[in-house]
Amino acid sequence: MILGMSIAAFTQVHVALSLIGIASGLIVVFGMIGGRRLPALTAIFLIATAATSVTGFLFPFKGVTPGIAIGILSTAVLLLAAIARYGGHLRGVWRGTWVIAAILALYFNFFVLIVQSFEKVPALRRLAPTQSAMPFKLTQLVALAGFIVLTVLAIKGFRPGEPSGA
Repeated sequence: MILGMSIAAFTQVHVALSLIGIASGLIVVFGMIGGRRLPALTAIFLIATAATSVTGFLFPFKGVTPGIAIGILSTAVLLLAAIARYGGHLRGVWRGTWVIAAILALYFNFFVLIVQSFEKVPALRRLAPTQSAMPFKLTQLVALAGFIVLTVLAIKGFRPGEPSGA
């Protein structure tokens, strides 16, 4: 039991938080590209993604795994994103810091989604049972390239001080 829930129920909550973080994060990123702040969705993204990281640490500990490492990195990046967004108010260097940190946190969550999909979805597991086969590597590479493109577009498009997108 974790927080009074069976491991299965807790896993469902963890996955739901992750999917909420990914969905809201993608909308926030496209908002950035269009020069929009989207404050309510930004808060949902940050809270859901932080909750995903925190709940990930509550599963039975079996040593430091890649998932734990990603959770630690994600937590640090989320803290930086929150400081940039709410402490730095997106002024000066904080604008770029926000964009990069927020998209990196989203990427970490998406990276884990891909890993978990290849572990849990039978058709994907057959394609890459050890996650070292080309379909898995190619999927991760395409995702990374996509997030790099999104980051570049968001840095160019997100100008919160300008009237058109503020």
